[in-house]
Amino acid sequence: MRRREFITLLGGAAMWPFAARAQQPTGMRRIGALMSFFSDSSEGQARLAAFTQALQKLGWNEGDNLRIEIRWAGDDLERSRKYSEELVGLNPDVILASTSLAVAPLQRITRSVPIVFANVIDPVGAGYVRSMARPGSNITGFTSFEYSIAAKWLELLRQMAPRVTRIAVLRDPAIAAGIGQFAAIQSAASSAVELSVIDPRDAGELKHAIDTFAREPNGGLIVTGSVSAAVHHELINTVALSHGLPAIHAFRYGVTSGGLASYGPNTSETYRRAATYVDRILKGAKPSELPVQAPNKYELVINLKTAKTLGLEVPPALLATADEVIE
Repeated sequence: MRRREFITLLGGAAMWPFAARAQQPTGMRRIGALMSFFSDSSEGQARLAAFTQALQKLGWNEGDNLRIEIRWAGDDLERSRKYSEELVGLNPDVILASTSLAVAPLQRITRSVPIVFANVIDPVGAGYVRSMARPGSNITGFTSFEYSIAAKWLELLRQMAPRVTRIAVLRDPAIAAGIGQFAAIQSAASSAVELSVIDPRDAGELKHAIDTFAREPNGGLIVTGSVSAAVHHELINTVALSHGLPAIHAFRYGVTSGGLASYGPNTSETYRRAATYVDRILKGAKPSELPVQAPNKYELVINLKTAKTLGLEVPPALLATADEVIE
C-alpha cells in the first residue's frame, strides 16, 4: 500500500489539513477529487491540472473561493472505498470521480453529494445513470468512448502489423466496460485472427501473462481502457517491446510510453469539460439535469519510433490521417 501523499499544484489543487477545514472562510466552496492514479503519475497530474486550470478560467481559484480535497487511490479498490468515505465525510459541494473505480464506491456511499465523472466508458450499463440524456440521480459526467471504438483498435493493429494473427486483449473483467470492449473486438475479428484475453491487475501477473503469450509467434496486443492499463501502461509497453509485440492503446499516454498507436479522446480535454459541469453545479445546477456527454473528437496517435523498432512500415495513408506522430 502506498501512503497517501499530500501535494500542492501551483495554481491548482491542494490537500488541506483537517484543522484548516474547521476555519473555512465564509463563501469558500469545497470540491473532492478521487483520482484512480497514484500521486506520482504524470498522466494523473496532467488530468488534474487540466481540471483545475479550467476551473480557474471559470473564476474558481484555490485558496480564494475554492478548496479541493484530493485522494489518489491508484488501481486499488479498497483504497478507493476508504477515500470515498473520507471525501463524502467532508461534505463537499461536488466530487470529481476520475473513473468507474472511483464512481462505484462513491455511489454506494452517497445519493445526495453531486458527482461528476470524467472518464467512464459505459455509465448506463454500469448503473451510474438512468440514461445519457437524463442521468436522473446525483451523478453525471463525460464518457471516454462507445464500445464500437474498440473495433478501431483491431483495425489499426491489422493495418500496422499485418503479420499479426494472434491478439491478446488486456482488459479489466471486474467492470462491465472491460467485458464490453472485448465483445466489440471479438465481433469485429475475422476467423483469421485468434483472440485471447489477459485479465490480471497485479503487475507481476501482468508481466507473466504477456511473457507467456509472447512464447508463440505473430502476436500483438490491444490494451483496452481500464484503470489497470492506465497504472501499468509503462510496464505493459516495456514487456511488449522486449518481445517485439506491437501494442495498440485506448489513450495517448500508452503511445508516449512506447506503444505503437492509440485511438481515443484527449483525456485533458475531458477533464476540462468536467470542470464546466462542476462550475454549473456550484452555481446551482442539478446533476440529474446535466446530460452525460461523449467526446467531441477522437485522436489517432502513432509512435513512428516504436514502429521502426518493431520493423514495421506504417502505411502512408494512415500517417496522413494521424493527429500526432511521435518520432
